[in-house]
Amino acid sequence: MSKPRISVAQVRRALRAPLPGYPAQERMATHPRSVLRRAPTEAPPVQAAVLLALFERDGALWLPLTVRSNNVAHHRGQISFPGGAREAVDVDPWTNALREAHEELGLDPLAIQPLGALTPLYIPGSHFEVHPWVGLVAEPPVYRPDPREVAEVIELPLDLVLDPASKATEQWVLHGQPTLVPSYRCGVHVIWGATAMMLSEFETLLSGVTA
Repeated sequence: MSKPRISVAQVRRALRAPLPGYPAQERMATHPRSVLRRAPTEAPPVQAAVLLALFERDGALWLPLTVRSNNVAHHRGQISFPGGAREAVDVDPWTNALREAHEELGLDPLAIQPLGALTPLYIPGSHFEVHPWVGLVAEPPVYRPDPREVAEVIELPLDLVLDPASKATEQWVLHGQPTLVPSYRCGVHVIWGATAMMLSEFETLLSGVTA
């Protein structure tokens, strides 16, 4: 018998639970990971936010991801949630995430309801501290991707995140050294790094309400 699909009610319940934090993120971290935490003597990291923009289609929940263009400053060609650095107009991480999702994908901020925040994650490559937020989009979105930042839009079925068959670990050479890279697979797409780490915490929360 197939596993029941994840519902919006289950997502709401999951996000009311205590956040599992870095141990849940670390399950999908590359190994070795060059920096787990910033050094105390470093300048404060750049504050940033991303949006896990859930929407419902045909009775299932989905998330849009972006393939980053070759024009962006960091993580070119990688798969990410819509998001970016906080700006002066952003009063908090939620408004930061909404603004970026509007700029990158054309999502209407007024049509997105906040469901809850995940644990902030420090990303050494960009020196960003990213605040992930989960929101519910009122209707399946019509994307208007910004080609300066987005090369492709991918829709990830939320049920796939809980499917063990969607995960793989390979050895790559990163920064000149052999590195174990866990990932989620969505068709031909490989979701790894910080995006996979944030998904891993979300997966852990969802597992608590779908077991």
